[in-house]
Amino acid sequence: MAKVEIYSSPYCGYCNRAKQLLRSKGVAFEETDVVADESKRDVMVQRAGGRRTVPQIFIDGRHVGGCDDLYALESEGKLDPLLAGG
Repeated sequence: MAKVEIYSSPYCGYCNRAKQLLRSKGVAFEETDVVADESKRDVMVQRAGGRRTVPQIFIDGRHVGGCDDLYALESEGKLDPLLAGG
């Protein structure tokens, strides 16, 4: 199983939607709250190529984007192979 990281903030609807999709697939993920620690937001922005919005999602260290990007991968049938580590 791939390592999934999600940078998020509390009360973010897009973050909750992304986490809901991952949970529905039985995927464990590491969540980082960027509101609680501003330095973590800086790390997220650097890793995400300048993107400042949450969520920002990484699968096996690869930046896949935000919530809409995650759902696009799902609709294209590309998410499951990534989550399987492929």
